Amino acid sequence: MLMRTDPFRELDRLAQQVFGGDGTNTRPTAMPMDAYREGEEFVVRFDLPGVATESIDLGVERNVLTVRAERRDEFGENADVQVAERPRGVFSRQLFLGDTLDTDNISAHYDDGVLTVRIPVAERAKPRRIAVTGGSGRTTIDA
Repeated sequence: MLMRTDPFRELDRLAQQVFGGDGTNTRPTAMPMDAYREGEEFVVRFDLPGVATESIDLGVERNVLTVRAERRDEFGENADVQVAERPRGVFSRQLFLGDTLDTDNISAHYDDGVLTVRIPVAERAKPRRIAVTGGSGRTTIDA
């Protein structure tokens, strides 16, 4: 199972509202995501529109999945920018993965601005049947 904790996300949002933000700060910005279980794996989808595939950095250490990406300015050197509302800079998100997930077999695919990460359920966490023996025969029960 995935465990979601990001205690600073709301604080970052409020600080950006109060102090303003133009995308030039160095504090990573959180990215929206969906997470769900589909069969024998968890699927996490992150919205990263306009991010180049080569700027995405995905890693796992001690059951913490970290996603970092950067969207740079697309303005030319001589551009006279009139409006710049699209978020840019560094985007970052961490997910704490439970022990029931197989972090050695994570896969990721990026298409149409969406990063899809698939995390299989570990074999030890899958339901299995256990044989029970008794005096007159064998019975199998679900564990």
